[in-house]
Amino acid sequence: MTHTVREENGFKYVEEGEGEVLMLLHGLFGALSNFYDIIEHFRGSHKVVIPILPLYDLPLEETTVSGYVQYVERFVAYKGYGKVIVLGNSLGGHIALIYTLQNLEKVKGVVLTGSSGLFESAMGDSYPKRGDYDYIKRKAELTFYDPKHATKELVDELFDIVNDRNKVIRVLATAKSAIRQNLAEEVSKITAPTLLIWGKDDTITPPFVGEEFNKLIPNSKLIFIDKCGHAPMMEQPEEFNRYLDIFLKELH
Repeated sequence: MTHTVREENGFKYVEEGEGEVLMLLHGLFGALSNFYDIIEHFRGSHKVVIPILPLYDLPLEETTVSGYVQYVERFVAYKGYGKVIVLGNSLGGHIALIYTLQNLEKVKGVVLTGSSGLFESAMGDSYPKRGDYDYIKRKAELTFYDPKHATKELVDELFDIVNDRNKVIRVLATAKSAIRQNLAEEVSKITAPTLLIWGKDDTITPPFVGEEFNKLIPNSKLIFIDKCGHAPMMEQPEEFNRYLDIFLKELH
């Protein structure tokens, strides 16, 4: 089924189900489809919320990880949510971490999967290579263990982004800001229970990144998923949801 994107007060978001808020934060090339299986699985037990991050809409000086965190803070305040459980993939994990550090009393639990914030292998010096569809397709395939997950729809979306000068400028500004904002010395302040779900074959934030987060975040648990790349919730959704389910039940 498709999920309705609501627009209110300058925010675009999806909100499905009732209960405790499970807020999902997508990455730089993320889309609603990344979280389809999470929404379907958890809408019966939680209020699953996805604020759609304004990756290409903020003034350039606010196109930073901190700028997106402020956007999420404004969104949560506007919606009047109490404590939230925050889940982030890739750049979304980075945003989730800073959001948590700035709102420790408002976060009940944290879930990171393929999160940036300590280290990430960028698209490489040759990015963005405009006009070369096969190159973009290969880059998209590197996100996954099984390249078939890089669907034509996903590759088309990526291709459109790298051929739009305004979007490219913002992608690069965000990526530079993420690299500058390393959280190694701060994440130990996170006290909320934290679940780290990592693809064993993630080449963008490799397994050692998950291990490092596990060392640095006091109340954290690390789970690896086999035959899985940078987006476990897309590539191995059943296994991902099973671990997430256990974590959410243990939070009570």
